[in-house]
Parts: sequence; C-alpha cells; structure tokens
Amino acid sequence: MKLTWILSSALLSACLPAVHAADAMKPSLPGVGLGKAFTQTGGGQLYEAACQVCHMPGGSGAQGAASYPALAKDPRLKAKVFPITRVLNGSKVMPSFKDALSDEQIAAVVGYVRTNFGNHYAEKISVDDVKALRQ
Repeated sequence: MKLTWILSSALLSACLPAVHAADAMKPSLPGVGLGKAFTQTGGGQLYEAACQVCHMPGGSGAQGAASYPALAKDPRLKAKVFPITRVLNGSKVMPSFKDALSDEQIAAVVGYVRTNFGNHYAEKISVDDVKALRQ
C-alpha cells in the first residue's frame, strides 16, 4: 500500500509540469483577461481588436509559429454557419470567442469579414443566427 502511494505521488509529480505546460500553450485572447471582454461594437473595430493580430490587416493571414489562414477571398465564408461556428468555438490555434464576444459582436465581425477583403457574401448575419449556433 505504501509503495503504491509513493509511486502514485511520483507519477503525479512528474505529470504536473506537463499539465501546466499544456495550459500555457492554450491560445489567449488579445485584449482579454482578468474578466475583460471586447467593448467594440462595429465589425471593423472588432476585426482590428480581435482578429487582425493573427489574420493580419487586409485578412491576408500569416505563417510563423502557427498557420493563420487568410480570410481574404475565402470561399468557406459563403456558408454563414462556418465563420459563426469558428468564432464561437475556435479551432486549433484559434481561441473560442464565445465568452469574450456577445452575439451582437459576433454577428458584426462575421458580417464584416464576409463583406470585406474581397469577400462578397451579402447574406446578412443576424443575432438570431449566432444565438442558434451558440446553444
């Protein structure tokens, strides 16, 4: 029994640094922390505050420590479910913005991206679209 406890303690101690390292690797949201959320309301303002740090001005994307896809002329944005879901839930290195942006803010920034950077997807993104996918 004592040997089992010693081995369990040693194993747990060996794993703890890995758990903390994994937490450190989680993407963080620019401009958000300690209970802060984005205050901007316009799609362009939100893009500048929350998105362009990775997706770059003009939506050109970037390559570096990670791959940040271009949003310019992106055919995946045509189906409005795709960008709304991506902003809500994140993907790979992209964090979820579900706790940092309201439904109104997500509708605004997704609408902005879908109608700028060479994207011409005029179908409006509504707050109800976001609410339906948030649940």
